[in-house]
Amino acid sequence: MKHILAVMAAGTIFAATSSEAVEISVGYPYAHLFDTTYTKIMKNFKKDHPDIKVKFRAVYDDYEDATQVVLREAVSKSLPDVTMQGLNRQAIFVEKGIAKSLEPYIAKEANFEKDGYHKSMLELGTFGGKVHGLPFSVSLPVGYYNMDLMKKAGVTKLPTNWSEVIDTCKKLRKGGIKNPIFWGWNITGNWFLQALLWSQETPIIKDGKINIGGPAGLKALETMKAIFDGCKMKNLKWKAALKSFSAGKIAMMYWSTSALGAVERAKGDFELKTYEFPGLKDWPKGLPAGGNAALLVSTSKDPKRLKAAWTFLKYITSGLGAAAVAETTGYMPPNKAANEIILKDFYARNPNKQTAVRQLPLLREWMAYPGDKGLAVTQVFYDAMEGILLGDHTDMKKLQAELVEEVGAMLPK
Repeated sequence: MKHILAVMAAGTIFAATSSEAVEISVGYPYAHLFDTTYTKIMKNFKKDHPDIKVKFRAVYDDYEDATQVVLREAVSKSLPDVTMQGLNRQAIFVEKGIAKSLEPYIAKEANFEKDGYHKSMLELGTFGGKVHGLPFSVSLPVGYYNMDLMKKAGVTKLPTNWSEVIDTCKKLRKGGIKNPIFWGWNITGNWFLQALLWSQETPIIKDGKINIGGPAGLKALETMKAIFDGCKMKNLKWKAALKSFSAGKIAMMYWSTSALGAVERAKGDFELKTYEFPGLKDWPKGLPAGGNAALLVSTSKDPKRLKAAWTFLKYITSGLGAAAVAETTGYMPPNKAANEIILKDFYARNPNKQTAVRQLPLLREWMAYPGDKGLAVTQVFYDAMEGILLGDHTDMKKLQAELVEEVGAMLPK
């Protein structure tokens, strides 16, 4: 671990031996998820491209932090050449003219589709008919289960809906498990709130307006409250929750598949199993696609530097670069060639990582709130969800009305 942190520390340069090497700078989020990934990628990248130096900047804490940092860097004119941003955060950089269109570079690629860049992948980073981002990783919410604790409490069937989850919590508590569940309300981008809405085939934003005022929005809030109250869930920060689950102290954890690699490396001596994300009654009708994409935000006018940035961007989203995502995390690389050729037998050998793959037909847009107050809206929902958990909000109809009014006033008219 010390070696990884040393290698990936801010300002670290993966250096080429050539004195004429072109240097590019890159920013990415979530050190605990991606340090290992980039270390693996760079071993091959250095061999294949000794003429390019890659300098990694300080790692963004999460996707919100990534957005705020790069927006500040745009103002101070200190942007990196490449930034990795949440799939739901790309639009703001396109709207503000920070992210460059990748169409000129794609046009020069002779075998772009054969390299695994299929239409549905490119659509994740397409705005106004032009590709601006190349998806690097895709995740979906899943259930993580400590099967040793489940069996100890006499639980033999994994839950498929939230009522069954609550019943399982009660069995676990009777079996002596003090902290049966962590449900990731505080995950980035209000992802789990959107998961409850997409489970009902309802987007959180419709026609540019907040869309939680109807029956689906109320059902999402009521379900959340039922989970928190029925399971007597503790208010843990997400890093503490991941650590506690890995230590064998939490029986059920609902989180992104992205954390699977980190959990597998850190977990204690217990049987870990992942399973599909529960629905309200039956399986979800849809789930929001998490993950991040590579954006070219360089302000350089040097064609060599821009070409080097494109070379890096393309490398990490295809071939061995894309495969490293699956091998070191729980993310799925959206690159078709990486999945079908390089990772052909990988998921059969790693069934816990195949859970998210089974959910791919449920993939829906992870939506960002429009306008300049999008991040502030995200915080409003965080505060509301924490209030439900802490017992500050008990009337979900009242909370629903308050959110519709407050958030509605913050979004563009």
